[in-house]
Amino acid sequence: MNTTDKPIFIAGPCVIESAALLDTVARELVRLKEKYNLTLYFKASFDKANRTSIHSYRGVGMERGLQMLGDIKEKFGLPILTDIHESYQAAATGEIADVIQIPAFLCRQTDLLVAAARTGKIVNIKKAQFLSAKDMIYPMQKVRESGNDRIWLTERGNMFGYGNLVVDFRNIPEMKKFAECVVMDCTHSVQRPDSTEGITGGNREFVPCMALAAKAFGADGYFFEVHPEPDKALSDAANSLALENLEKVIKSLL
Repeated sequence: MNTTDKPIFIAGPCVIESAALLDTVARELVRLKEKYNLTLYFKASFDKANRTSIHSYRGVGMERGLQMLGDIKEKFGLPILTDIHESYQAAATGEIADVIQIPAFLCRQTDLLVAAARTGKIVNIKKAQFLSAKDMIYPMQKVRESGNDRIWLTERGNMFGYGNLVVDFRNIPEMKKFAECVVMDCTHSVQRPDSTEGITGGNREFVPCMALAAKAFGADGYFFEVHPEPDKALSDAANSLALENLEKVIKSLL
Protein backbone atom coordinates (compact mmCIF):
# COMPACT_ATOMS: atom_id res chain seq x y z
CA MET A 1 0.00 0.00 0.00
CA ASN A 2 1.05 3.56 -0.56
CA THR A 3 1.08 4.74 3.03
CA THR A 4 3.24 7.82 2.45
CA ASP A 5 3.03 10.92 0.30
CA LYS A 6 5.71 9.48 -1.98
CA PRO A 7 4.17 8.52 -5.35
CA ILE A 8 4.43 5.08 -6.90
CA PHE A 9 5.76 4.83 -10.45
CA ILE A 10 5.11 1.88 -12.75
CA ALA A 11 6.91 1.80 -16.09
CA GLY A 12 8.04 -0.54 -18.81
CA PRO A 13 7.19 -1.83 -22.27
CA CYS A 14 3.64 -3.00 -22.96
CA VAL A 15 4.76 -6.50 -23.89
CA ILE A 16 8.00 -8.46 -23.67
CA GLU A 17 9.62 -8.27 -27.09
CA SER A 18 13.18 -9.32 -26.28
CA ALA A 19 15.67 -9.57 -23.42
CA ALA A 20 17.59 -6.66 -24.96
CA LEU A 21 14.53 -4.40 -24.78
CA LEU A 22 13.90 -5.30 -21.15
CA ASP A 23 17.53 -4.58 -20.27
CA THR A 24 17.49 -1.20 -22.04
CA VAL A 25 14.35 -0.06 -20.24
CA ALA A 26 15.38 -1.48 -16.86
CA ARG A 27 18.77 0.24 -17.01
CA GLU A 28 17.10 3.64 -17.49
CA LEU A 29 14.53 2.93 -14.77
CA VAL A 30 17.28 2.09 -12.31
CA ARG A 31 19.04 5.34 -13.17
CA LEU A 32 15.86 7.32 -12.52
CA LYS A 33 15.06 5.35 -9.39
CA GLU A 34 18.45 6.11 -7.88
CA LYS A 35 18.59 9.73 -9.06
CA TYR A 36 15.17 10.68 -7.66
CA ASN A 37 14.84 8.06 -4.90
CA LEU A 38 11.69 6.66 -6.50
CA THR A 39 9.35 3.85 -5.55
CA LEU A 40 9.36 2.27 -9.00
CA TYR A 41 8.04 -0.99 -10.44
CA PHE A 42 9.14 -2.56 -13.71
CA LYS A 43 6.15 -3.52 -15.87
CA ALA A 44 5.91 -5.79 -18.90
CA SER A 45 3.40 -8.42 -20.05
CA PHE A 46 4.39 -11.97 -20.97
CA ASP A 47 1.16 -12.41 -22.93
CA LYS A 48 -1.30 -9.85 -24.28
CA ALA A 49 -4.36 -12.04 -24.59
CA ASN A 50 -6.68 -9.13 -25.39
CA ARG A 51 -5.14 -7.83 -28.62
CA THR A 52 -7.62 -6.55 -31.20
CA SER A 53 -6.56 -8.89 -34.01
CA ILE A 54 -5.67 -12.57 -33.84
CA HIS A 55 -2.65 -11.68 -35.98
CA SER A 56 -1.25 -9.18 -33.44
CA TYR A 57 1.90 -9.98 -31.47
CA ARG A 58 1.02 -11.38 -28.04
CA GLY A 59 4.36 -11.91 -26.31
CA VAL A 60 6.76 -14.71 -25.42
CA GLY A 61 4.38 -16.78 -23.27
CA MET A 62 4.14 -17.30 -19.53
CA GLU A 63 7.03 -19.69 -18.86
CA ARG A 64 9.67 -17.82 -20.85
CA GLY A 65 8.23 -14.42 -19.93
CA LEU A 66 8.31 -15.04 -16.19
CA GLN A 67 11.89 -16.27 -16.49
CA MET A 68 12.84 -13.07 -18.31
CA LEU A 69 11.08 -10.90 -15.72
CA GLY A 70 12.82 -12.86 -12.98
CA ASP A 71 16.14 -12.13 -14.64
CA ILE A 72 15.35 -8.40 -14.64
CA LYS A 73 14.43 -8.56 -10.97
CA GLU A 74 17.66 -10.34 -10.08
CA LYS A 75 19.93 -8.27 -12.32
CA PHE A 76 18.55 -4.80 -11.60
CA GLY A 77 16.81 -5.18 -8.23
CA LEU A 78 13.53 -3.79 -9.55
CA PRO A 79 10.20 -5.05 -8.21
CA ILE A 80 8.02 -6.53 -10.95
CA LEU A 81 4.44 -5.88 -12.06
CA THR A 82 2.82 -8.03 -14.71
CA ASP A 83 -0.70 -9.01 -15.66
CA ILE A 84 -2.58 -12.28 -15.85
CA HIS A 85 -5.55 -13.20 -18.01
CA GLU A 86 -6.48 -16.62 -16.67
CA SER A 87 -6.75 -18.04 -13.17
CA TYR A 88 -4.17 -20.78 -13.71
CA GLN A 89 -1.49 -18.13 -14.35
CA ALA A 90 -1.76 -16.58 -10.89
CA ALA A 91 0.30 -18.99 -8.78
CA ALA A 92 3.32 -19.11 -11.11
CA THR A 93 3.18 -15.35 -11.65
CA GLY A 94 3.08 -14.79 -7.91
CA GLU A 95 6.42 -16.58 -7.59
CA ILE A 96 8.09 -13.79 -9.60
CA ALA A 97 5.91 -10.69 -9.56
CA ASP A 98 5.53 -8.29 -6.66
CA VAL A 99 2.30 -6.93 -8.12
CA ILE A 100 -0.24 -8.95 -10.11
CA GLN A 101 -2.30 -6.80 -12.43
CA ILE A 102 -5.86 -7.52 -13.52
CA PRO A 103 -6.61 -6.10 -17.00
CA ALA A 104 -9.48 -3.64 -17.25
CA PHE A 105 -11.61 -5.87 -19.47
CA LEU A 106 -11.33 -8.66 -16.87
CA CYS A 107 -11.81 -6.76 -13.63
CA ARG A 108 -15.15 -8.42 -12.89
CA GLN A 109 -13.87 -11.97 -13.44
CA THR A 110 -14.36 -13.44 -9.97
CA ASP A 111 -12.16 -16.53 -10.34
CA LEU A 112 -9.30 -14.41 -11.72
CA LEU A 113 -9.52 -11.96 -8.81
CA VAL A 114 -9.69 -14.74 -6.23
CA ALA A 115 -6.69 -16.55 -7.74
CA ALA A 116 -4.66 -13.32 -7.75
CA ALA A 117 -5.67 -12.61 -4.16
CA ARG A 118 -4.50 -16.03 -2.98
CA THR A 119 -0.93 -15.33 -4.09
CA GLY A 120 -0.65 -12.81 -1.26
CA LYS A 121 0.92 -10.30 -3.64
CA ILE A 122 -0.35 -6.77 -4.29
CA VAL A 123 -3.27 -6.96 -6.72
CA ASN A 124 -3.60 -3.98 -9.07
CA ILE A 125 -7.10 -3.91 -10.54
CA LYS A 126 -7.59 -1.71 -13.57
CA LYS A 127 -10.98 -0.03 -13.75
CA ALA A 128 -12.96 -1.27 -16.73
CA GLN A 129 -13.78 1.16 -19.48
CA PHE A 130 -17.47 0.41 -18.83
CA LEU A 131 -17.51 0.87 -15.03
CA SER A 132 -17.89 3.88 -12.80
CA ALA A 133 -15.48 4.58 -9.96
CA LYS A 134 -18.08 3.51 -7.39
CA ASP A 135 -18.52 0.15 -9.12
CA MET A 136 -14.87 -0.70 -8.40
CA ILE A 137 -15.69 -1.43 -4.79
CA TYR A 138 -17.03 -4.82 -5.91
CA PRO A 139 -13.86 -6.17 -7.60
CA MET A 140 -11.98 -4.85 -4.59
CA GLN A 141 -14.28 -6.73 -2.22
CA LYS A 142 -13.68 -9.97 -4.14
CA VAL A 143 -9.95 -9.68 -3.49
CA ARG A 144 -10.34 -8.54 0.11
CA GLU A 145 -12.83 -11.26 1.02
CA SER A 146 -10.43 -13.80 -0.47
CA GLY A 147 -7.97 -12.88 2.27
CA ASN A 148 -5.87 -10.17 0.63
CA ASP A 149 -6.14 -6.48 1.46
CA ARG A 150 -3.07 -5.44 -0.56
CA ILE A 151 -5.04 -3.80 -3.36
CA TRP A 152 -4.41 -0.98 -5.82
CA LEU A 153 -7.03 0.44 -8.19
CA THR A 154 -6.06 2.00 -11.50
CA GLU A 155 -7.97 4.57 -13.54
CA ARG A 156 -7.61 4.27 -17.33
CA GLY A 157 -10.58 6.12 -18.81
CA ASN A 158 -14.08 5.25 -19.99
CA MET A 159 -15.44 4.57 -23.44
CA PHE A 160 -16.69 7.67 -25.22
CA GLY A 161 -18.69 6.50 -28.21
CA TYR A 162 -17.16 3.66 -30.18
CA GLY A 163 -13.65 4.91 -30.91
CA ASN A 164 -12.43 7.07 -28.07
CA LEU A 165 -11.75 7.23 -24.36
CA VAL A 166 -12.38 10.05 -21.94
CA VAL A 167 -11.00 10.36 -18.41
CA ASP A 168 -13.25 11.63 -15.66
CA PHE A 169 -10.61 12.61 -13.12
CA ARG A 170 -13.26 12.67 -10.39
CA ASN A 171 -12.88 8.89 -10.47
CA ILE A 172 -9.59 9.22 -8.58
CA PRO A 173 -10.97 10.85 -5.40
CA GLU A 174 -14.09 8.68 -5.67
CA MET A 175 -12.02 5.49 -5.57
CA LYS A 176 -9.80 6.91 -2.83
CA LYS A 177 -12.88 6.90 -0.59
CA PHE A 178 -12.54 3.11 -0.29
CA ALA A 179 -9.08 2.30 -1.71
CA GLU A 180 -5.77 3.16 -0.07
CA CYS A 181 -3.87 3.39 -3.35
CA VAL A 182 -5.23 4.76 -6.64
CA VAL A 183 -2.98 4.78 -9.70
CA MET A 184 -3.41 6.73 -12.93
CA ASP A 185 -2.66 4.84 -16.13
CA CYS A 186 -1.29 7.77 -18.09
CA THR A 187 -0.67 5.92 -21.34
CA HIS A 188 -3.66 3.61 -21.82
CA SER A 189 -5.90 6.58 -21.07
CA VAL A 190 -4.79 8.23 -24.33
CA GLN A 191 -5.70 5.23 -26.47
CA ARG A 192 -7.98 5.62 -29.47
CA PRO A 193 -9.58 2.17 -29.62
CA ASP A 194 -10.97 2.63 -33.12
CA SER A 195 -9.09 -0.46 -34.29
CA THR A 196 -8.00 0.91 -37.64
CA GLU A 197 -6.82 -2.14 -39.57
CA GLY A 198 -7.00 -4.09 -36.30
CA ILE A 199 -4.57 -1.80 -34.46
CA THR A 200 -5.51 0.46 -31.54
CA GLY A 201 -4.54 4.11 -32.02
CA GLY A 202 -3.54 6.72 -29.48
CA ASN A 203 -2.21 10.21 -28.74
CA ARG A 204 0.98 9.95 -26.70
CA GLU A 205 1.47 13.74 -26.75
CA PHE A 206 -1.21 13.99 -24.06
CA VAL A 207 0.50 11.60 -21.61
CA PRO A 208 2.27 14.36 -19.59
CA CYS A 209 -1.02 16.26 -19.26
CA MET A 210 -2.83 13.14 -18.05
CA ALA A 211 -0.19 12.67 -15.37
CA LEU A 212 -0.37 16.25 -14.14
CA ALA A 213 -4.16 16.23 -14.06
CA ALA A 214 -4.10 13.00 -12.07
CA LYS A 215 -1.69 14.59 -9.61
CA ALA A 216 -4.10 17.49 -9.11
CA PHE A 217 -6.85 14.99 -8.29
CA GLY A 218 -4.72 13.17 -5.71
CA ALA A 219 -3.39 10.09 -7.51
CA ASP A 220 -1.07 7.90 -5.44
CA GLY A 221 0.79 6.49 -8.42
CA TYR A 222 1.43 6.76 -12.16
CA PHE A 223 1.58 4.03 -14.80
CA PHE A 224 3.56 4.56 -18.02
CA GLU A 225 4.18 2.22 -20.91
CA VAL A 226 7.56 3.26 -22.28
CA HIS A 227 9.70 2.15 -25.21
CA PRO A 228 13.02 3.40 -26.62
CA GLU A 229 11.40 3.49 -30.09
CA PRO A 230 7.68 3.72 -29.42
CA ASP A 231 6.64 3.81 -33.08
CA LYS A 232 8.26 0.39 -33.45
CA ALA A 233 6.67 -1.11 -30.33
CA LEU A 234 4.86 -4.39 -31.02
CA SER A 235 1.92 -3.42 -28.81
CA ASP A 236 0.35 -0.07 -27.89
CA ALA A 237 2.83 1.84 -30.03
CA ALA A 238 0.64 4.91 -30.51
CA ASN A 239 0.16 5.61 -26.82
CA SER A 240 3.57 4.50 -25.47
CA LEU A 241 5.83 7.23 -24.11
CA ALA A 242 9.35 7.53 -25.49
CA LEU A 243 11.77 6.23 -22.86
CA GLU A 244 13.92 9.34 -23.23
CA ASN A 245 10.95 11.52 -22.19
CA LEU A 246 10.11 9.63 -19.01
CA GLU A 247 12.48 11.63 -16.80
CA LYS A 248 10.89 14.93 -17.73
CA VAL A 249 7.43 13.62 -16.87
CA ILE A 250 8.59 12.15 -13.57
CA LYS A 251 10.27 15.42 -12.58
CA SER A 252 6.98 17.25 -13.19
CA LEU A 253 5.25 14.95 -10.70
CA LEU A 254 7.74 15.13 -7.83
